[in-house]
Amino acid sequence: MKVLPFTIPKPENVTLYTEQYKGDTFYEKLHQHKEIQISSVVVGEGTYIIGDCVGEFKKNDIFVIGENLPHVFKRDDAFEQECEMSTVFFSKNSYGESFFDLPEFEHFQNFFNNAVLGYEVLSNKVALNTLLLNINSLTKYEQFIAFLEILNLISSAKKRKLSSMINLKKYAGDEGKRMSDIFKYTMDNFHKEITLNEVSDIANMTPNAFCRYFKQRTTKTFVNFLIDIRIGNACKLLAKNNDLSITEISYKSGFNNLANFNRKFKAVKGVTPSEYKKKH
Repeated sequence: MKVLPFTIPKPENVTLYTEQYKGDTFYEKLHQHKEIQISSVVVGEGTYIIGDCVGEFKKNDIFVIGENLPHVFKRDDAFEQECEMSTVFFSKNSYGESFFDLPEFEHFQNFFNNAVLGYEVLSNKVALNTLLLNINSLTKYEQFIAFLEILNLISSAKKRKLSSMINLKKYAGDEGKRMSDIFKYTMDNFHKEITLNEVSDIANMTPNAFCRYFKQRTTKTFVNFLIDIRIGNACKLLAKNNDLSITEISYKSGFNNLANFNRKFKAVKGVTPSEYKKKH
């Protein structure tokens, strides 16, 4: 399988492809595909990259990922259960070029307009998770009815945009593999010191060329990208592990200076690590 672009292995003559994935981990290589993706995390937690957005995912989170939007879900190493995700893949033309332009589906334009940048669904989650969890076991007709209801619920739900317009481009060939290698190395080693020399070697570039290359393709510097991943890991530890001190969490997240950790955390999250811990 190619890393980028990725081909969804759907059978011929299938308009709506549903997948109930179970395994030790999710597909951990940065990839993109021409289909729109709606995914519900049934079991699992970790870090996602969608476009130029870095964040954390957990059980019952729901994501909509637009066509050709690069993304990856990486399970936390500390999460020992088998991962599970319910997903629907489709395109706007799955049921015909003008099907969703019918006046009966005017309400769905909100879904398609937002899907381009990718978003997390914040409301209607109980009903959506139930539909996505069961859709794989339905008949084709029942799947179609359930699919329309999923679009209806998402169209009226609260959402959080994930990516930015500048990131929308189609990676191909060597460039796709290079970006995937960079992301994977960073996500595997964020808790240790990562130098520009190390990561630019992975990209087979000089440090200066790599810095320009990375910012052009992700809208942020590599240092800021690394900080986002480290802060995301710190958030998970602050929210679920009351036995670790703030100092221990900072070191486990790749910061070797507590003052720097506190400063960076507040700049990203708007609160101090201690305040975040109390809220969660």
